[in-house]
Amino acid sequence: MASKQQLDERIEGFKRQKLSLDMTRGKPGTEQLDICSDMLTVVDEHNYRTPSGLDVRNYGGLDGFPEAKKLFAEFLEVATEEVIIGGNASLNLMYDTVAQCMTHGTSGGGKPWYGQKSKFLCPVPGYDRHFAICEYFGIEMIPVALTDSGPPMDEVEALVRQDPAIRGMWCVPKYSNPTGAVYSDDTVERLASMKTAAADFRILWDNAYTVHHLGGGPARLKNILEACKQAGNAERVLIFGSTSKVSFPGAGIALMGGSAGNMEWLRSRLFFQTIGPDKINMLRHVLYFGDMQGILDHMDKHARIIAPKFQAVQEILERELGGKGLAGWTRPQGGYFVSLETQPGKAAAVIALAGELGVKFTKAGATWPYGKDPQDSNIRIAPTLPSLEQIRTAVEVLAVCIQSVGLGGGA
Repeated sequence: MASKQQLDERIEGFKRQKLSLDMTRGKPGTEQLDICSDMLTVVDEHNYRTPSGLDVRNYGGLDGFPEAKKLFAEFLEVATEEVIIGGNASLNLMYDTVAQCMTHGTSGGGKPWYGQKSKFLCPVPGYDRHFAICEYFGIEMIPVALTDSGPPMDEVEALVRQDPAIRGMWCVPKYSNPTGAVYSDDTVERLASMKTAAADFRILWDNAYTVHHLGGGPARLKNILEACKQAGNAERVLIFGSTSKVSFPGAGIALMGGSAGNMEWLRSRLFFQTIGPDKINMLRHVLYFGDMQGILDHMDKHARIIAPKFQAVQEILERELGGKGLAGWTRPQGGYFVSLETQPGKAAAVIALAGELGVKFTKAGATWPYGKDPQDSNIRIAPTLPSLEQIRTAVEVLAVCIQSVGLGGGA
C-alpha cells in the first residue's frame, strides 16, 4: 500500500499536467465513427430507391420499409411483422411507449397507468436514462441488485407476485450498463413465465449492446419473445435496440420489437405522432450493411478498436488496486462500461477528487434510481471516447484517488 506522502506526490504531479479528460458518457471514439464514414455517400441524387423501388424521399412507410424491416428484424431476433423502425434514438421509443401506457394503457385493453399507483423494478446499478423516464412520469422505482446472470429472480418473482402496482421492469440483458452482465437462460425463462399480480405487467427489454462484443463475437442471449410466447405471455415484453453505437450515435436507426399484437397496438398510435421515420437514413444502413453478417463484420472492427482500451482499464486497476481491498470492478466481455465499487461511502469523494485533477466521471449515484446510491460506492467507467493513452492516464488518476480517499486524503 502506498503511503499518504507518495499518493500526495502523485496527486501534485497530476495537478501540474492540467488534465482535461472526460470519462462520463459511453460515446464512440472518432476512430469508431470513421470506420463507417462511407455510409454517408451510399445514398445520393442518383440512388434514392429501395431495392423494391420505394422512393425514400417521399411519404410512406410509417414503421419502416420492407428491406429495412427484414434486416433489423434479424438484428432483434423477431419476425418482420414484429418490428417497428423509428428515428435515431431508442430512448425516444422507450419514452413514447411509457407515455402511451400512462395515457392509454397497454395492448389488450389495459387501463391507463396515469391515476393509478405505478411502480417499476430497476436492476442496479443501471442506466440513468431509464430511471429518468420513470421519475418524469411519477413511476415509483424499486431497485433490485443486479448479479452476473441478471436480476435476483427469487426476489423479483416475489415482488411482482405480491404487488399489483408493479407494472413494469427495465432490463439491459446483454453487456448490461454498467456492469456488463449477461442474463442467463434461467433468468430469461423465469422473467417470461413468472406470475404477476398486474395483468398489464411489461418488461422493457433494452438490448442496446446486443452485438457489441470485445472480441470473439457476441455473447449468446436466450430469445425473450420466444420464451414469453411459450409461457403464454406473448404481450409481456417490448424489445428495444438501435444502431447508435454500430453506425453513428447522431444518425442511427432506432428499433422496437414485440408480439404482432403489441406492434399492431403501437402502429395504430404512430399515425397520430409521425408521418414516418427518416427513410433516407434507413436506406443508408440497408445498402451499407446489406445483411446481418455485414453488421457482425462491422462490429468486429469496433472490437479491434475498443478492446485495447478495456484491457488498459483492467491492467491499471489491477496494478494499482489489486489485493488492497479498496475496490472491486467488473471484467465485461462486451458493452461500453466497466462498473467499479469502492468501499462504502467513498464514491462521491473519489469522483470529486478526480474532477479536481481534471478527470470527469459520471456523477456518483447516477446508476441508481433518483440518483441516490445508498452505499455511495458505484463508479461507472466509460473507456471508449478518449484515446488509449488518455484512458491510461484517467484510470491511473482514478486509482490514485481511490487510494487517497481510502487513507482519508483529498486534493
